[in-house]
Amino acid sequence: QVQLVESGGGLVQAGGSLRLSCAASGRTFSSYAMGWFRQAPGKERELVAAISSGGSTYYADSVKGRFTISRVNAKITVHLQMNSLKPEDTAVYYCAARPYYSISYYDNDYNYWGQGTQVTVSS
Repeated sequence: QVQLVESGGGLVQAGGSLRLSCAASGRTFSSYAMGWFRQAPGKERELVAAISSGGSTYYADSVKGRFTISRVNAKITVHLQMNSLKPEDTAVYYCAARPYYSISYYDNDYNYWGQGTQVTVSS
């Protein structure tokens, strides 16, 4: 119904920047909240940033001030600008969407998922 594809991951030195993008295809809905999750080896998946259909945002404390989430609502496209990257940011990053106005903090509340993109930050 809805497919999400992430891009923009890669290898970067500490202190550098990357921008992740998530492009949607297929059937869409009038209201979406979207989020970026990440999962590092041996750790649980965590919400990094999210944006509501109205543009309200959430950031995990670990990335606040360094990461910025933005969206193009007409195409259900979301970006994650990641600055001042640290080795502890290394993870697989997943784009997720839910056909509701409001943000959810929990991965089970998101209906659609991308395949993930690897971000590796070297020290």
